[in-house]
Amino acid sequence: MYSREWAWQAQIEIVSIGQMPQLLDEIGPWSEIKLDIIRKYASAYNTIIAKRHPSWKRVYIDAFAGPGTHVSRASGEFVPGSPLNALLVQPPFSEHHFIDIDGARTKSLREIVGDRPDVLTYTGDSNEILIERVFPRVLWAEYRRGLCLLDPYGLHLNWVVVQAAGEMKSIELFLNFPIMDINMNVARRNPDRVAPEQKARMTRFWGDGSWEKVVYDTSLDLFGHEEKVDNQTIARAYRDRLREVAGFMHVPEPIPMRNSTGSILYYLFVASQQPVAEDIVADIFSKYR
Repeated sequence: MYSREWAWQAQIEIVSIGQMPQLLDEIGPWSEIKLDIIRKYASAYNTIIAKRHPSWKRVYIDAFAGPGTHVSRASGEFVPGSPLNALLVQPPFSEHHFIDIDGARTKSLREIVGDRPDVLTYTGDSNEILIERVFPRVLWAEYRRGLCLLDPYGLHLNWVVVQAAGEMKSIELFLNFPIMDINMNVARRNPDRVAPEQKARMTRFWGDGSWEKVVYDTSLDLFGHEEKVDNQTIARAYRDRLREVAGFMHVPEPIPMRNSTGSILYYLFVASQQPVAEDIVADIFSKYR
């Protein structure tokens, strides 16, 4: 039977075969799980709002959208990315906003999606585009609500975006906390060996310099030397910032996303103003923890 899923899978394969190999990300099982989690949450999110407030506009935002498709490391098959999953969510979103800094990726995404009036695609720095062009379209007073995916490849997200979303009260976040990038480039055993540009990246991501007191603890060493804390401590401190600084009322415990060796690549956070988010996340995360 003809379906949008079938049609887009065919279009994905046609476009993807013609793409340069370096354009497509090869994703591991953890990324496929993440895509599934976000898809399930988006469906539950839309269902609840549509039932309670059918006239409200529901907006989906993907700040690091990519080319629209990936290649599964496990099977070698093309896998729809988060933007295409969002387009298939039922009940549907009213608007979709897809952003990527790479023009070749946004071009690929446009070729797959086609000319749809409910889809806006942007090429550029998502930190600027979100604040200047997208978030103003999701105002509380205009009865608009947004679900925003912030899934950077590393420390490429600025805290001002998170802070703005929290202050608006109309936007929920799915957020990738890139602990592996932090460990590799910032949270070194010897903090004096961290490059200034890496510290600057972390400060932009964290929002201020308080991350240094979180990441390094002198009480862990008998001689008063600074020692790196564990991953859970860093993630817990960021969770506190989402609640206490950005102002999100509900930030469930994040789920650690691990690679095939068990190492944590990142933590997946949900930040919301609605208590029902806790129940949805608990139900979905429990299947994957």
